[in-house]
Amino acid sequence: MASPSQPAAEDPRRVRQAWSVLIVSTLAFTVCFMVWMMFGIIGIPIKKMLDLNSTQFGLLTAMPVLTGSLVRVPLGIWTDKFGGRIVLACLMAVTVPAIWMMGYATQYWHFLTIGLFVGLAGGAFSVGTPYVARWFPKNRQGTAMGVYGAGNSGAAVNKFVAPVILVAFGWAAVPHVYAAIMLGALILFWFFSYSDPSHLVASNVKFSDQLKALKDPKVLKYCQYYSIVFGGYVALALWMVQYYVGEYGLDIRVAALLAACFSLPGGVLRAIGGVLSDKYGAHSVTWWVMWVSWICLFLLSYPQTDFTILTVNGPSTFHIGLNVYVFTAIMAVLGVAWAFGKASVFKYISDDYPGNIGTISGIVGLAGGMGGFILPIMFGALMDWTGIRSSAFMLMYGVVWVSLIWMYWTEVRRTDVMTGEGAAPTAR
Repeated sequence: MASPSQPAAEDPRRVRQAWSVLIVSTLAFTVCFMVWMMFGIIGIPIKKMLDLNSTQFGLLTAMPVLTGSLVRVPLGIWTDKFGGRIVLACLMAVTVPAIWMMGYATQYWHFLTIGLFVGLAGGAFSVGTPYVARWFPKNRQGTAMGVYGAGNSGAAVNKFVAPVILVAFGWAAVPHVYAAIMLGALILFWFFSYSDPSHLVASNVKFSDQLKALKDPKVLKYCQYYSIVFGGYVALALWMVQYYVGEYGLDIRVAALLAACFSLPGGVLRAIGGVLSDKYGAHSVTWWVMWVSWICLFLLSYPQTDFTILTVNGPSTFHIGLNVYVFTAIMAVLGVAWAFGKASVFKYISDDYPGNIGTISGIVGLAGGMGGFILPIMFGALMDWTGIRSSAFMLMYGVVWVSLIWMYWTEVRRTDVMTGEGAAPTAR
């Protein structure tokens, strides 16, 4: 029997259960995220088939993100009340028929409607985050949530798997294969996960009591941070394959492979972000993430430019622009930064709201998901309006400025950013 100072997670049997829960939950989340990002690949032939403009394509890719975002708050609350195992299993089961039906869609409204139901898979994050966190002691919760959050790499898995299926069998085969994968992941999750009644919120706690945390201004700040590191990640993961195809004239398989250089580190390295957040504090990690993002987005924003200068020897024309290799390298750095940032934001939450992680993570996750919904539509609208593909990065650059200013005024002015000393209580 563990003493009060030693969490029950130190019991060998419980440690095995905790790691089993973490592994199968991360697998389930990876599959859910892969399904959630499906339109980033199959949307390209669908766009050609339906003759969609960039704004319509942005709406198509973003539609699953809308549902996955809106359900995050209720799913977080239900996880606190009923337990993550049953909620996540039910969520995965509900999405299987919708994923399968996607292969039979023929009209634009078909894709939008079915996409809403497929998007439920995106709500898995708000279920799994509090579910796995409660299986670990407080000093390892950042790491546990970071490992689970590495399931974001499903966006990269999608870029490896979907193009191969698409080229070999056509786009309609992709949702059929994904439905089978989701069903298999559901079976594995159910047989290798566990429930712990002590993780549930007391039955006398009402939903309205849990939602009182919305009055806390810190929650709004964390929502802003997450709308960049997660919302921006989702939006660019959906947008980058068609960006490579349009900007550099690449084949869809090559474009997907290069786009994975952003998606893969942006998902897998989230676990490292959790470790760093546990060691250095959420504040320090998030601050540096925002500055790296600012630099990367500044470079990515500059469009391909030709200009002529009149010299003593006559006109001289110069070209400024990122070639595909430099572009991909900068995107990879941005993906790493956002991976760390996604973990550090949730470290803030586990520090500040240990008894209400499900609800708060649902609220913050909703903000991030809504960023992932709104941004692709804005990317498409800006491209239709300006004709400049890099306008997507210009928009993100401006959003990062907002977070930097907000963070400076509320945290940095009274914090040593190298050590975290003197910070608000969240920077521990």
